Amino acid sequence: MSWFYRWKPYVPVAQRQANAKKHAEKLAKKQGRAMQPITIDGRKIAHTFWGEAWCENLERYSDYENRLPRGRTYVRNGSVIDLVIKRGQIDALVSGSEVYTVKINIDTLKPAHWERVKKDCACSIGSVMQLLTGKFDKDVMERLSRQDDGLFPNPQEIKMSCSCPDWAGLCKHLAAVMYGIGARLDVEPELLFTLRDVDHLELVGQAVSADNLDAALQGDGDTLKGQDLGAVFGIELSDEASGGTATVAKKTKPRKSEVKAEVAKQAKKKTKKKGVRAKKK
Repeated sequence: MSWFYRWKPYVPVAQRQANAKKHAEKLAKKQGRAMQPITIDGRKIAHTFWGEAWCENLERYSDYENRLPRGRTYVRNGSVIDLVIKRGQIDALVSGSEVYTVKINIDTLKPAHWERVKKDCACSIGSVMQLLTGKFDKDVMERLSRQDDGLFPNPQEIKMSCSCPDWAGLCKHLAAVMYGIGARLDVEPELLFTLRDVDHLELVGQAVSADNLDAALQGDGDTLKGQDLGAVFGIELSDEASGGTATVAKKTKPRKSEVKAEVAKQAKKKTKKKGVRAKKK
């Protein structure tokens, strides 16, 4: 009977890995690029905010829950031998009884959805300052990872296929790749923006736009003390009360006009550079 109609015999993990290594070497030579395997150190799949948030979001979906445990096992034992994240697409190879090809298409973020996200992330001067230092603060990270209206896709936005004979909506190979995405975001969180086809630098542009900056400065509180801006921008700001120069140690509250000018200057510099890194949890 053809294996098309029944399961293939079990292949030990060590043998699968050896077969997969040979396959990957041949494919790498053919494609002229190195394979990008997922390597998990220990039991924990993800360790940073972005990787953990992706995995937690994945596990919220009841459609997937029955197949996820096998996927965790597969990704931990090194079965995902190649995983490439591109605009709206993940291509992967997973080692099983043979090497299976996995393709996952994820809808890119709708412009209106992205506009809402950017607006919400620009609600405080603290967030603006963090963005300009190349980081996301806690509020921004939580907004970007919010269920249903953050950057993580819903099941309805995901279409997936695997070359294995399991006709389930989410086979163990697909589940392994979905977890593998979380592991990859651990080290390259910017790929989440690539996947959803949005530019993280637009967050900076939105945050320092005139309307948003004015709104953020209305409730500045203690955030605008000289020590904070000095630490971020490496500058000294004039003392509003005395007209002199305030040192960082005096914690003098700067003029809003000075803040706006400096923020605009730093934003211009920042948008010329690539990469915004997320704080580790």
